[in-house]
Amino acid sequence: MLDSRAIFLSWECGEMSKKHILQATMAGVVSGIFLGLFFKFAQTVTEIKVYTLLLNVDYVPILQSFRRSETFEFSLHLIISILLSIVILYIIQSKGWGNREKITFTIFVSVAVGIILYPTTLLSERTPAFTDMYAFLLWLVGHLIYGVLLGSMIREKW
Repeated sequence: MLDSRAIFLSWECGEMSKKHILQATMAGVVSGIFLGLFFKFAQTVTEIKVYTLLLNVDYVPILQSFRRSETFEFSLHLIISILLSIVILYIIQSKGWGNREKITFTIFVSVAVGIILYPTTLLSERTPAFTDMYAFLLWLVGHLIYGVLLGSMIREKW
């Protein structure tokens, strides 16, 4: 299991250089922005609230006391995207995989995150119904595209 100490120690030992962390951060930002724009466009066209679901933090008690603008919620989404890309890079580097394995793993993780997060729709009145299969399919397609984009960026750089 990964913990923050393991990532910090491997960074200090030179396995994850500051350059790698910066590149993973940029890959997370670009992929995260693309995912957000994809869901915003999809929600505008279909009226299925996948963008709302992406930004939704109604179920996080500590955040309920904050005024949560779209910019604030989108920033939280980007922070999660950055952290995910750094963890994926750490795992990829520790495995020494080739390009095919890097992309496959990144896509798998991205779709798995989408599957794991989708049930949070049950915790808000603003998001799609849990049983809305169109919303679930659109959610998975977005995370699949995110994984392909992030995996391609990671493959190219490492």
